[in-house]
Amino acid sequence: MSRFVDRDSEMETLEREYRREEASFVVIYGRRRVGKTALINEFCRNKPALYYLATEESESQNRMAFHDMVADYLGNPLVSQASFERWDDLFALLAEAATPEERLVIVIDEFQYLGKANKAFPSIFQRIWDTLLSRSNVMVILCGSLVTLMSAQVLNYESPLYGRRTAQIHMRPLPFRFYGDFFENKNRRELVEFYSVTGGVPKYIELFEDELDVYRAISRNVLNPDSFLFDEPTFLLQKEVSEIGSYFSIIKAIAAGNQKAGAIATRLEVPQTHLSRYLKTLIALDMIEREVPVTERNPENSKKSLYRLKDNFLQFWFQFVQPGLSYLESGHAEMVLDRLKRSFIDRHVAYVYEDICRARLWDLSAQGEVPVFLEKVGRWWDASDGEIDVVGLSEVDNAIVLGECKFKNAPIGVDVLTALEEKGRRVAWSASDRAEYYVLFSISGFSDALREIAEQRPNVILVD
Repeated sequence: MSRFVDRDSEMETLEREYRREEASFVVIYGRRRVGKTALINEFCRNKPALYYLATEESESQNRMAFHDMVADYLGNPLVSQASFERWDDLFALLAEAATPEERLVIVIDEFQYLGKANKAFPSIFQRIWDTLLSRSNVMVILCGSLVTLMSAQVLNYESPLYGRRTAQIHMRPLPFRFYGDFFENKNRRELVEFYSVTGGVPKYIELFEDELDVYRAISRNVLNPDSFLFDEPTFLLQKEVSEIGSYFSIIKAIAAGNQKAGAIATRLEVPQTHLSRYLKTLIALDMIEREVPVTERNPENSKKSLYRLKDNFLQFWFQFVQPGLSYLESGHAEMVLDRLKRSFIDRHVAYVYEDICRARLWDLSAQGEVPVFLEKVGRWWDASDGEIDVVGLSEVDNAIVLGECKFKNAPIGVDVLTALEEKGRRVAWSASDRAEYYVLFSISGFSDALREIAEQRPNVILVD
């Protein structure tokens, strides 16, 4: 990628750990292509650092490759010619190279492959940390993109390395508010469209950066069988789970609109109890999320829960690409693209825009434009199909924020506010004496009549 954008919080954590008086041990994890390596490279710039990328080869092959990296870093031909049968001896050389005046950064990227090659490797590295590295002027960074394996090998309580880390960073996709830094010549509508497909994943953004419009970008980078995004969901799943077919079917069912556990089970013709393990894994992988109405007092026990795809690209792919794979592979991409164009906005972009607006509400509160200290932001719905796109709650201010999001081609009018007020009366949360604010989000602006109302009523806020 041509630019390193955002990641201020992550960089601040790394710099703080680098300045620690004692040795530091940082774990960085997150899905593939989310920018972990770019963050590490930016951090290591102008610092003494050894970066090693583990592979899916055997442990001995990885140890020999690491040996070569250590020899190159030390610039010592004797080390290069020597034979090392133990990891401890190689790390001992690095520990000696870290002087009191100059801290050494040791990076092992895709760490999970070492534990996959040798299940005892986390225990081996625990011994190396306890006896060597923790007593030296080093900063260790273990990085991994297979979340399930990184959790088992490094983060979970059962791991030998549990309790050793001094910091951890869960890398997630970039927020929408940074898209203008990548697509400088695009208007807000176009930015939302590009975000609805790339979802804040830096590698995807890189592919789309120079495209004139979103449909051309999709045609060249997703519908093209030669593009890596063409089969990206399969690649992501097969690296994380063994029963890829079962997970694939669940995601496909959710993308098709089956959001209740019972509906998913019915679609797949399996007992609902059969789904629990799969759903928990997909949640841990940040691929789906369990959602309940924001007003629920006990969300964990709520029977109103829905499951939705959390990843914009996965939602897009399963909605528009997967149903047309046979056409794409037989050279009829234009048919899939034409079908996509007919419903891309209404069936996909408009819903992503709602997610953007919910995130925006936190910003509006922090900036004082919505004068409420928010504790929760989400959606609300009831059994009669009533739904409100954005709801913010404040127990401390006894206030509720009700929001509507419209991704339309024309300005929205007073009727949208009236409908929102009507739906708001059905939300029972602190109904007797609460303060109410109405926030309307519109990609195409507002009518003059609605603007006049907003000028007269401080509790009505319009957001372009």
